[in-house]
Amino acid sequence: MYYNVKRSLDFFISLIGILITCPVLLLVSIFILVDSRGPIIFKQKRLGKNGKEFNIYKFRSMTVGAESKGSGQYSYSNDPRVTRVGKVIRATSIDELPQFFNIIKGEMSLIGPRPTLTYHPKKITEYSDFEKKRFLVRPGVTGWAQINGRKNVLWEDRFKFDVYYVENLSFKFDCIILITTIKNVILMKDNLNINKTR
Repeated sequence: MYYNVKRSLDFFISLIGILITCPVLLLVSIFILVDSRGPIIFKQKRLGKNGKEFNIYKFRSMTVGAESKGSGQYSYSNDPRVTRVGKVIRATSIDELPQFFNIIKGEMSLIGPRPTLTYHPKKITEYSDFEKKRFLVRPGVTGWAQINGRKNVLWEDRFKFDVYYVENLSFKFDCIILITTIKNVILMKDNLNINKTR
């Protein structure tokens, strides 16, 4: 029952989110243009519901061609490829705001397993039957694995968190994840984009 309502909630919440954050979206777009050359929006192929590919949207936070340098698609703490504006929008998770448009298009949900790259940690054909359960729902901007360690969680454990979410999907569970996510963003918990003193 809730799964059918979830899509409508995602749509209207995202629409309201876009309207409320419009000034932020505009300001960040200007700052990105001024700070470094390249497009405002970064697009990247990800795996969505039923393993279908789609382009995820993010504010560009790295230099152009960053994927072919350093550690490839993934960034790390104090990554020199991240721009000055990129450091700020990553630390505050503002770089994820364009995903409201992915939700409007029906490619993502507010809450769900985080969409993986088409080739990492593995190709869709290499997932086990258990792991493929994560693709039974739309991927989310945040999810159960994200509030349990984000990138610090091993892939094997992330899949377990994702499948647990799919098998226990409910309005209450989504509310817990959303509230915890907001708290974690405010406290910048488990955020690898925060500079740490050694």
